[in-house]
Amino acid sequence: MESRIAELIKLKGHPVAVLLSDEKPEDGIQFKENIWGCVASMLSAAASKGKTAFFDRKTYGCVGGGVGLGFGNTYEGFPIEYLLSTGKREAVDGTRRTRKLENGEHYIKTPELAMNFVECLPMRNVKEKYVLFKPLALMSENEKPKSVVFFVNPDQLSALVVLANYGRNKNDNVIAPWGAACQSVLFSYEEEEKEKPRAIIGFFDLTARKHVKKDILSFTIPYKMFLEMEGNVKGSFLEMEEWHEISSR
Repeated sequence: MESRIAELIKLKGHPVAVLLSDEKPEDGIQFKENIWGCVASMLSAAASKGKTAFFDRKTYGCVGGGVGLGFGNTYEGFPIEYLLSTGKREAVDGTRRTRKLENGEHYIKTPELAMNFVECLPMRNVKEKYVLFKPLALMSENEKPKSVVFFVNPDQLSALVVLANYGRNKNDNVIAPWGAACQSVLFSYEEEEKEKPRAIIGFFDLTARKHVKKDILSFTIPYKMFLEMEGNVKGSFLEMEEWHEISSR
């Protein structure tokens, strides 16, 4: 599937489809079982290198990644409230003894607020075995993704925010919730279930920022909203001189 949006905003990488499947891809990259890895880095690889990445309940890389992919509350049994906040030496056991867990990341002020953050996440346990990050161009006609992810610079992000609101009767059709970089996928699951889903700006997670260039953020669009936006391209500002002047710089 080709994207007219990607063409007109001059996207350098690939739009990435997020798919749920019970079939293991014939080709693709996957973490080894029970080994740490960053799900967000796999999403970035799919966008920049055109590779399909896939995950199951033994290969989601880290506890935040398991949550972000929709494999349930994989934070259970892990002192996430201390990692995200002030740290706690007593929370570190022999297999998880890391400087980050002892000192904390200080992304949230207190452990109590960190637990509130976790409780507010729209967690779910998807019924399918695999979650796939697949370049949109490689998606077959019978596949229906949950969302489509664009990695964009500020000009491209601006265009996507405008287009997300272009055919709607309200101007709040894009959200920017804080969470792990891969958890925009989780938020998109929730949005896809709504009559009028919203797009999600993401990749604010400082731990994952090193996996993208410094001027790049993610823009995750629930699939039915993506189709709506694609249908709104013709006659929109994307075909006007104002955007052409910006996109050519």
